[in-house]
Amino acid sequence: MRVLIAPVAQLDRVLVSEAKGRGFDSRRARHDTLWITYTMPLMLFRKFFARYFSAQCVRELLSVAVILAAILLFPQQAYASQDTDFLAARDAYRAGDATRLDRIAAKLKHTPLEPYLTYYQLRLRLAVANHDIIQQFIARNDDTQIINQMRAEWLKILGEHQQWELFAAEYVELKDPDTELICYDWQMQLAQKATDVLHKVRDLWLTSNKELPKNCMSLLNAARANNAITVADIGIHIRRALEVNNITLAMQLTETLPKSSVPAESALRSAAKKPAHYLAQLTLGDEMYVGQRIVAIFALQYLAKQSPQLAYEQWEKISSHFSADEHRYFYGWLGFEAARKHDERALEWYKAAGDSPLTDLQLAWRTRAALRAQNWPEILHSASNMSPAQQQETVWKYWKARALRVLGQTNEATIIFTELSEKHDFYGQLAAEEIGRMPAAGMVSTDIQADQDELAALRTQPGIQRVIALYRMGLRTEAATEWAWVTRDFNDTHLLLAAEIARDHKMHDYVINTADRTMQQHDFSMRFHAPYRDAMQQYILTHGLEEAWVYGLMRQESRFVSQAKSVAGAAGFMQIMPATARWAAQKIGMKNYRKESIHEMDTNLKLGTYYMKNMLSSLDNSPVLASAAYNAGPNRARRWRAKNAMEGAIYIETIPFDETRNYVKKVMSNTVHYARVFGHSPMQLKQRLGIVEAVVDVAADANLVIQQ
Repeated sequence: MRVLIAPVAQLDRVLVSEAKGRGFDSRRARHDTLWITYTMPLMLFRKFFARYFSAQCVRELLSVAVILAAILLFPQQAYASQDTDFLAARDAYRAGDATRLDRIAAKLKHTPLEPYLTYYQLRLRLAVANHDIIQQFIARNDDTQIINQMRAEWLKILGEHQQWELFAAEYVELKDPDTELICYDWQMQLAQKATDVLHKVRDLWLTSNKELPKNCMSLLNAARANNAITVADIGIHIRRALEVNNITLAMQLTETLPKSSVPAESALRSAAKKPAHYLAQLTLGDEMYVGQRIVAIFALQYLAKQSPQLAYEQWEKISSHFSADEHRYFYGWLGFEAARKHDERALEWYKAAGDSPLTDLQLAWRTRAALRAQNWPEILHSASNMSPAQQQETVWKYWKARALRVLGQTNEATIIFTELSEKHDFYGQLAAEEIGRMPAAGMVSTDIQADQDELAALRTQPGIQRVIALYRMGLRTEAATEWAWVTRDFNDTHLLLAAEIARDHKMHDYVINTADRTMQQHDFSMRFHAPYRDAMQQYILTHGLEEAWVYGLMRQESRFVSQAKSVAGAAGFMQIMPATARWAAQKIGMKNYRKESIHEMDTNLKLGTYYMKNMLSSLDNSPVLASAAYNAGPNRARRWRAKNAMEGAIYIETIPFDETRNYVKKVMSNTVHYARVFGHSPMQLKQRLGIVEAVVDVAADANLVIQQ
């Protein structure tokens, strides 16, 4: 063995030296990579091993090396060449260079990526292409989303030119049409005298808080002309547009209203920019016109987002100018904003809203305000008055059952808990614990023993090969869309086989996302996939963290994708923000830390686990508070506590940020599952959530200024 170690070590050094000596040029990577990874090592193999072995032995070793190189190196080289060509073709398409695209596409004609290249070629000529050419492509049997995408784009051209016969033939084959295509379909139906579509137009219009595509406008005009859309509908839609600050849409909706009902656009924009100033400068006469009242309520809503108290004070000054309906409407929104601010008057203001219709969002926060106050009769009342669809949501079923049990209706509560306990999510786990069952006790959990023939057949599917190639090239959007398409009709067995293929190719997020979709047969080792455990151990042990919690957080943060990057700039496995990374690096004395270091696995894990430990130690050793802090910042996590201690589940459910609330639920639920997968000592979810202690009126620790 020692005889072999010396020449191998020397060979490694000379390989690098020779590569530099040849002036390795990345622009000629396809050729130089082949020379460096195949030809040159074989030459050096002969040269150096001749010093240690006989000529016959060297020849035999060289033969073996040639075979291994052919097996191991040529496929990688072929992939590198294919990837380089495909990316060049994609660049040519994006630059509109049809000639270059055609030249490169010819080289990849017999690869799984060919449908994408043909799509690129057709897309550049779509405006002048005839139906026969497009039909030939979209009629292909290739199972790829790019054909469905081409069909959708072609349908928009047919719809624009009102070629309804061709449109009808292709539309029935389309999967998942967007709003623009739905409106073209309705235009076609209206042209065929199907006036019932006008009510569908109304429903779409009323449920949208943003502008519909331009081709929907003729349908809206027809709906108004035929009284399918009334003046009352327009008033409702204006309110909804302003609730999400869509002033442009609100003004478009006022075009058919009387002048007295139209708010001034300049006034709306002034109210949005400085609501308190606008209300303070408001000149009130004996009567406020409808348009003026719309702007005033808009300003009050905006002010309530900043401070429910200030909004209430301004309302008291001008409330006499508003109708009873407007009173109830305002109090519904004041209660909502107060609930989100954890203002104890939220329920009082909600009650002042009376029978005013509340949105699903308002009803959810009415229930959360009752949870915060631990007012169980109000929790039951609010949950029972939600829309039928909202009442079916797991979260509200769970809290309704809790309220029923507290109020003595044990049998009704047990029925709901039993139903929920079949689920493996956050509230399914809690419901199971309420009745002393294991979460998802009725689910089939198995480590699938893959049928090798079936697995091999799946591997060879062009769609699977396309995804692997797209993922390998870093084209994550295209890969994800293609994967969703290819696996859309898979049963549980095939989903688990696909997850196995993803695991083989280190497509960690696909392993989890695919295994997560099974309905009856489950493999929790893939659903709660745990790569890089060896690399993680030193950091977990150094900081004394629970491995299951660390993995529960990482699964939610990045799905173990090293290239993951959020819109806010968080990066890597643990999604560390740049400012947090610099702060943590300074705290642990990391030398030579650079901005780019955050993308290195070891650095990312080291800084992320240090930050987790810091949050945990500084926030009562509560993984609930620490998880909230990791996502939204430690100061917010502290402020969200109440004057009285509360159970962790109530703290989580009343977190004001939707993203953070769902994040903490999933992290804590993941933790329970990872502990089970790792074979660690079991601990119930409710025990992990614990009790969140009452807020302490002290200044935050200086170390907690960094906002994650």
